[in-house]
Amino acid sequence: MSKIPLTVSGAGRLRSELQRLKTVDRPAAIAAIGEARLHGDISENAEYDAAKDRQGFIEGRIARIEDTLANAHIVDPAQVDAEGRIVFGATVDLEDLELGTQVRYQIVGDDEADIKASKISIESPIARALIGKGAGEIAEVQAPGGVREYEVLAVRYI
Repeated sequence: MSKIPLTVSGAGRLRSELQRLKTVDRPAAIAAIGEARLHGDISENAEYDAAKDRQGFIEGRIARIEDTLANAHIVDPAQVDAEGRIVFGATVDLEDLELGTQVRYQIVGDDEADIKASKISIESPIARALIGKGAGEIAEVQAPGGVREYEVLAVRYI
């Protein structure tokens, strides 16, 4: 299996989530199943079905996080020396040349991407267009509405 890129902070968040799932959520789900069993016939017990579904979700999430962490290639953006080029973990300031608006993104792994937090996946079209570019260069991004052009204003490794 190939390595999964993660930033240091993304790996920390996954470890915290894994800890919570194992110590809080899993025991709560087991308790909910036990409580639902006390209500009688489990074949027609909606509480039991919901509790089992929740337990299945939790166990699946635990397995996914453990797999991700086991195969992670953890990158500390502050330790990267890419000579001003955009690489995994970089934080970039961009200007949309059509709209004149500015945005800031950090390029992260799939498991830590969160557009509301300005973190975009390395697999996203915009990140793929930005990789290797430096300040002052133009990146053309194939968007659903057509090609968008962004000027790279700054590249930081924070």
